[in-house]
Parts: sequence; structure tokens; C-alpha cells
Amino acid sequence: MIDFSNKTIWITGASSGIGEACAYLFAKENANLILTALEEDKLSEVQQKCVEIGGKCEILPYDLSEIDGIDKLVEKALSFFGRIDIIYNNAGISQRSKAGDTSFSVDRKIMEVNFFAPVKISKLLLPHMIENGGGTIAVTTSISGKFGFPLRSAYSSSKFALYGFFETVHAEYYDNNIRVVFICPGRVKTNISFYALEKDGKQHSKMDDGQAGGISTNAAAKKIVKAIKKQKPEILVGAKELLMVHIKHFFPRLSRRLVRKIKPE
Repeated sequence: MIDFSNKTIWITGASSGIGEACAYLFAKENANLILTALEEDKLSEVQQKCVEIGGKCEILPYDLSEIDGIDKLVEKALSFFGRIDIIYNNAGISQRSKAGDTSFSVDRKIMEVNFFAPVKISKLLLPHMIENGGGTIAVTTSISGKFGFPLRSAYSSSKFALYGFFETVHAEYYDNNIRVVFICPGRVKTNISFYALEKDGKQHSKMDDGQAGGISTNAAAKKIVKAIKKQKPEILVGAKELLMVHIKHFFPRLSRRLVRKIKPE
């Protein structure tokens, strides 16, 4: 079990939703926080609250689709507290368009933010973590990374890919005291559907009914922080929609029928 006190935790996608809620819980346990997201003004608000709660906090605004600049981003992150004990790769962007209608530029952007950015960040941090005796890589996947889902071809693919890469990292670096924790949300009430990309790259700009009915970010964060503390291999976060994960595992043919009947939104 991890004691978060004085541990340095870097959270991407930290200006709202799950990332923001987790930041407050880590701050309560006196962690040193580094927060990354696009919106500097929103990050500053989260930073202020984290400091008021009791954590030390630095912000590092960045557009994670800019893959070439991630080397310098990681250098800057390491400069704040001299080390990073936990990286929580939480940032992500979703999709609302059929596979055949979606511009390839949209497929690429989603893969860059959801897959290549966390891969590059983690690869650059690995040597530092190993040198310091180990570390934890937490990754937000999705139940859409367990089975294909209508209007989510690129999003689902990016989440599937995270499992393949980070399960391999866990196997390869376990003896170096590197641990991987997969965070697999179902429906959590965040803005992810609002900021999702449509076929031409335009913002979806509305909250899906399913998303609106999801569990709260605070409820999700409590489960996530507990899972990271206990170094659980994976935690499913959500409500009745999580049943589909088990149906896919035990009854794949039934799972395909059910997915075809899902009303796209």
C-alpha cells in the first residue's frame, strides 16, 4: 500500500472531471502534485484548491496532441520536485461519429492524445522511476477499451491499445518495482462527451444522456485513489453499464448482439 504523503503525483487531464476530483483527494494526503491540461486558467483554480487542502501543487499546461514537445514537458515536470513517483495518464478525448465517416485527421488526433502521449510520457519517466527505486503508472482506459462501441471507433481503438502497451510494461519492468494500475470507467458524469470530436473534428458540444446519468466524479475518484493506493491491477468504475464487460468476457456472441442494439448518442 502506498503512503501518498510527500509522493510526487503527475495527473494529466487535471482541470476537470476525474482528474480534478483525484487531485483534491491526493492533496488531502499531502502529496506533491503536478497538474496538466489545456486550460491554464482552470488548472490555476484547481491548483489553488489543492494548496488550500494541504498539498503542494504546480501546474503544467500543455496540448498533449503536440507529441514532439513531450520531451521538454517531462523535463519540466521532473524539475518541480526532482522526481515523479506516480504518473496518472488520465487525459483523453472522445468521439461521436461512424468509422467510415470520420476524417483520418480525427482518428490521428484521438490516438495522439489518448495513446501516444501517455506512451511517450511513461517511456521518458521509466528510467527516472527505476533509478529512484520504482514507481506507479496509472492509466485511464474505458469500458470502450473492452469492446467496440457505436460512434467510438478511434476512441475505442486508443483504449484497447493502452491495455496492450501498459500490460507489457508491467510485465517487463515488474522486477524494477514498476506497477501499472488500469482505471476503467464506464459512465461518469464528466464533460468528455461535450468535448468529443465529430467526423470533421468539430466539437460535439453537448452532454450525452448516458454521461449525464453517470456516477459523480467524486464517487469515481474515491475508487480510483483507493485502487492506486492498493496497487490494484485494474478497477472498474461506474454502475450497471459495467455488466457489459463481464458479458463480453463470458458471452462474446451475446455481447456483439447487445452492442449492435445500443442507441448511438
